[in-house]
Amino acid sequence: MRTGRIERKTSETAILVEVNLDGTGAYDVSTGIGFLDHMVEQFSRHSLIDITLKVDGDLHVDQHHTTEDSAIALGQAISQALGDRAGIGRYGQAYSPMDETLARVALDISGRPYFVWNAGFTQERLGEMDTELFEHWFASMAQAVGITLHIELLYGSNNHHICEGIYKGFARAMRQAVEIDPRKGGAVPSTKGQLGG
Repeated sequence: MRTGRIERKTSETAILVEVNLDGTGAYDVSTGIGFLDHMVEQFSRHSLIDITLKVDGDLHVDQHHTTEDSAIALGQAISQALGDRAGIGRYGQAYSPMDETLARVALDISGRPYFVWNAGFTQERLGEMDTELFEHWFASMAQAVGITLHIELLYGSNNHHICEGIYKGFARAMRQAVEIDPRKGGAVPSTKGQLGG
């Protein structure tokens, strides 16, 4: 099984993450931010990556450190579980409709982090979560895993639908990218023989 486990402790957050890339989408998530929990749960369920994520963060300050550090630790656990990336699909893409909203996510587990965000929100918060932090969560995830990640909102008006559509699209794209392709015979999906650089 391709699994990863990260414990990350700083003066701002204490985090435990466990992932199984070959799971069923089972999750146990507690970040202290209800809406972020909901989004990580959606990511787990639709990517079929089992995720345990426990965060004790300095929410008395604000949500920034908890959001950023949870993405870094989760990304590091996924990267650990991927190992040398041998046999993976590498690329993933998804159109994600949710009622009036349509999001598009395309990614490459390239080892070269790059992030493009063409999306936005018309309200400052969803639940108690600052909407500006979602862009930062995905940027941190792309950096930690080593993903070239493009996220685009094609259209939509309901902020909850926009955010959930993006997370579900990311999940579906990641599912494609991390799954083992039996035709590759365990080869690293690059003519260079390795990913990154």
